[in-house]
Amino acid sequence: LTPPAVDFDALPPIDVVLQSHNHYDHLDSRTVRRIARRYPDATWYAPLGLPPKLRRWGVRKVVERDWWQTAEHGQATIGCAPAQHFSARGLRDRNRTLWCGWTIEAGGRRLYFAGDTGLHPEFGEVADRYGPFDLVLLPIGAYEPQWFMRRVHLNPEDAIEAYRALRGPYADVPSPTMLAIHWGTFRLTDEPADEPPARIRRVWGEAGLTEEKLWVMRHGETRELGS
Repeated sequence: LTPPAVDFDALPPIDVVLQSHNHYDHLDSRTVRRIARRYPDATWYAPLGLPPKLRRWGVRKVVERDWWQTAEHGQATIGCAPAQHFSARGLRDRNRTLWCGWTIEAGGRRLYFAGDTGLHPEFGEVADRYGPFDLVLLPIGAYEPQWFMRRVHLNPEDAIEAYRALRGPYADVPSPTMLAIHWGTFRLTDEPADEPPARIRRVWGEAGLTEEKLWVMRHGETRELGS
């Protein structure tokens, strides 16, 4: 539904790629090959079972991690966090590779990318182990019909519940900023493409959360996280 937010030739040098899982809308072979050719020294971090496919597509440096494992990359610490999802590229490989979210700690800042996930009980543990976070990237789209999708994708209400769990252990520090992701790019489910951003804004306000702590960005928009 939406063209790439940044033209490939306008990308800055890529040092690290964090790969959440193997679904086609998250792992496109042509894009992987193109990145691998242009940035051969980039290090890719991937969940269990996924590195062989990345290497076949030309990736040279791959670090494989299980849930709760970490890796040091220069001055950054990268953590592999659990998610509630599944994996498959065809009819016979369902759940043969793992899926995950990722955390980054660098320069005194902490970021959490939840990956594709439904609402699960480990968000608080993610915060305990890797937080407190300055920025959390939580999916808000691809949720209808709920009877089928809720186990694997967050809707806006579930995203707020996850956000509360992520900030819960740290009442004495500022709440993280939430960046709403996973909407408006692919038509995957039944809700209108423009519903998730409008719905998250509405339920965020109804929940009494600070307006400035919610980022619903336009595709291609850039913002700077304040001090």
